[in-house]
Amino acid sequence: MSGLRGKQRMHTWHLKTGNKMAILGIDIGGSGVKGAPVDTAAGELLAERHRVPTPQPSDVTSVVEAVAEVAAQFDGGFDRVGITFPGVVVDGVTRSAANVDKSWLDAPAARLFSDRLGKPVSVLNDADAAGVAEVAYGAGRDQSGLIMMLTFGTGIGSALFLDGTLIPNTEFGHLELDGHDAESKAADRAREQEDLSWEKWAHRVRNYLAHVEMLLSPRLFIIGGGVSKKADRWLPLIDIRTPMVPATLLNNAGIIGAARIAEIDGRAPDRDGVAPHEAGERVAG
Repeated sequence: MSGLRGKQRMHTWHLKTGNKMAILGIDIGGSGVKGAPVDTAAGELLAERHRVPTPQPSDVTSVVEAVAEVAAQFDGGFDRVGITFPGVVVDGVTRSAANVDKSWLDAPAARLFSDRLGKPVSVLNDADAAGVAEVAYGAGRDQSGLIMMLTFGTGIGSALFLDGTLIPNTEFGHLELDGHDAESKAADRAREQEDLSWEKWAHRVRNYLAHVEMLLSPRLFIIGGGVSKKADRWLPLIDIRTPMVPATLLNNAGIIGAARIAEIDGRAPDRDGVAPHEAGERVAG
């Protein structure tokens, strides 16, 4: 997005939001860092996404600067920022770094981003953010009870919700199944690397879902990740009791979910230092 075009889009965005708090969502992925302002009433982007490559190595300083580069495209026309991170995040601190540089272990991510951007920042796990978007605006909207979103990609990400409240940082992709880490056999990367047919891969996914179903008895599985775009080729092959639906927000889910969390954290006070979205504040409805 050029500087002129960005200002034009931002002008339109301000007209749409009026006096409503403006929220920027940023999604840190393995190959790209992308962001856009979000209408958190409708769950829609208010401007074209801007994307920069994820730095390699993806150390703290480099990723913080990449996030700042994305934010700069929107001229500071936002009051809060929500950012996804590919790992466990507790109280704004990143507690795991399996898919990023190890300098992120125990990094005070929310403070680092906030200091760099000069705005309040909420940080959450990337799968949780995608789930928040689907529960608030997409395939899980208006659903009660226990809802689980699972993203099938490089690994298996999970997000768990009870009556619209996020239970953060679940790692159900790492359940042991038949002596293996489940995502090593049932993630979309396994399908690609082993050149599996849709039928053979769907059998693995079915065994994984049946195991999760036995443990949690959810009301609904929301299936996300890039492979959800081809759900018609494999989802009908899976026979379990729990209803399954493809995710609807696809590549924008992380951005939208991050912005939704930033909005929630901005309107409710911390609870003894714990961010509202980690302390039981509803993300839906």
